[in-house]
Amino acid sequence: VHPNEAKVLQLFGKYVGTARDPGLKWANPFYSKVSVSTRIRNFESNQLKINDANGSPIEIAAVVVWKIFDTAEALFEVDDYAGFVQIQSESALRNLGTRYPYEAHDGEPVALRSNQAEISGALVREIQDRLTTAGVTVIEARITHLAYAPEIANAMLRRQQASAIIAARKQIVRGAVGMVKLALEELDENNIVKLDEERKAAMVSNLLVVLCSDESAQPVLNTGSLYT
Repeated sequence: VHPNEAKVLQLFGKYVGTARDPGLKWANPFYSKVSVSTRIRNFESNQLKINDANGSPIEIAAVVVWKIFDTAEALFEVDDYAGFVQIQSESALRNLGTRYPYEAHDGEPVALRSNQAEISGALVREIQDRLTTAGVTVIEARITHLAYAPEIANAMLRRQQASAIIAARKQIVRGAVGMVKLALEELDENNIVKLDEERKAAMVSNLLVVLCSDESAQPVLNTGSLYT
């Protein structure tokens, strides 16, 4: 018996045991012996085209790291355990991809693109549930390819860019409002100048325009009165 290998023993078609310890072994000459590798193996799925939880077509692929832990089940429960691993892994990947959105939006805490640790854990559990009956244990499973399908990729890219711009604008506005508030508080606390509500509104408007503008502000001096 070689390292990381097992010999499944049968006597006239009846399973009698498995030799796992490496080294020279004596066995009944009437036993039939089948070698089964218990080494760790990798399997990379094909790129699958599915619809995510939001109905958007996406492409997804994964790599699965697995090994046999029960040689008898691997041989006797399924016809081809390697093919069984491939088919069931891709089936589990399809099922997982339809349960989660490609990217998170409001009210969607877990997404395929942004929550890789959670998705990998869910994929391992999904595949393991399907492969236990074949004597296979899943060591690791992770997504290796994830993208929108070509027919919607450009539209989704524009949406991502728009979302990024909106998020940046929100951050700029929050910062600008905070700076305006600080400026008004400093003016009041230090008694630098007394402003009525109308002048405060004008000051707030001018500061927000300056702080939120994409272009460099060009100062304009007002030599008249606010009320003329």
